[in-house]
Amino acid sequence: MPPSQALQTKAPVILVTGGSGFIGSALVRHILDETDCSVINLDALTYAASPRTLNAYRNHPRYVFEHKNICDKDSIKALLSRHKPDGIIHLAAESHVDRSIDNPLSFVWTNVVGTCNLLDEAHSYWKKLDGGKRDNFRFLHVSTDEVYGSLGETGVFTEESAYAPNSPYAASKASSDHFIRAWHHTHGLPVLISNCSNNFGPYQFPEKLIPLMIIKALRGEPLPVYGKGLNVRDWLYVEDHADALWTIYSKGKIGTSYNVGGNNEFTNIEIVRRLCSLLDEYAPAANDNPYSDLITYVADRPGHDLRYAIDSTRLCRDLEWQPKQDFEEGLRKTVRWYLDNRSWWQEILDNNYAGARLGLA
Repeated sequence: MPPSQALQTKAPVILVTGGSGFIGSALVRHILDETDCSVINLDALTYAASPRTLNAYRNHPRYVFEHKNICDKDSIKALLSRHKPDGIIHLAAESHVDRSIDNPLSFVWTNVVGTCNLLDEAHSYWKKLDGGKRDNFRFLHVSTDEVYGSLGETGVFTEESAYAPNSPYAASKASSDHFIRAWHHTHGLPVLISNCSNNFGPYQFPEKLIPLMIIKALRGEPLPVYGKGLNVRDWLYVEDHADALWTIYSKGKIGTSYNVGGNNEFTNIEIVRRLCSLLDEYAPAANDNPYSDLITYVADRPGHDLRYAIDSTRLCRDLEWQPKQDFEEGLRKTVRWYLDNRSWWQEILDNNYAGARLGLA
């Protein structure tokens, strides 16, 4: 694929890695819709990414797509030289725990080596910037609450919580967080880190809990719930996360980490039952049986963390951010989106992922 042309604009240019994925595409849409900034979307288009998530923006005058991989240092260097971004928001990552159990080295390669490649080239690029462009440059690394490990029935993760990753995925993200911090303290690179709770919303790849349950229910298949379904997660609507990321990038204090949560704690079985109820309302089964009849309890995920809960006080207090989406309405919007966009997920089922369980190695 030939290199894309640099944007002809005086607006700030933001390099977003992983911009064709679930959270990345929400961020790209947010930047283009809510700001005057331009976006360079660097994405390797691995199995979980889809150009279709940003079809409506393909010809946007402030948007350029670059089919590149963060593990290719030469490509990163050439891209930075050509587009001269004013900042970087780094989301490109392998992100599914079950896949990390089956193939941990792919997570090390992308999440650790790829992040270090990006840091190294970003540092070399940043050192050569002049005046205000150098002063205003920032690098936001998007991470997860899973780096903190597992909570009991009480308590929350704060930015001071000790790192205690329990899965290969979480370990790879914890490692990348540490490298981000190291580049700041060793080289002075102006970095920020965000650690978010579970996201939900449109365009999420069907291996994750909410879209997987919706799609399996619509296909009349068993709804596999790990263990007893009592693992607790804090749920954040993806558009609220995109807004939080832009707030952190725009207003955050350099060298600081910010937790991002939705204040919506539910057990997995509660989520599945809510989804079944909404599908009963919007798309009743042909046999008129409730979708909850399809719920099946299966062997738990190896090393399954019991509970995550995020304290977003620093972000809410210092940067004046708040989640806007009510959880119940957000879940309704999500179900309706998957009902209205069957061609999007059917293509994935046909070509990339048929809904089989992973992570049993």
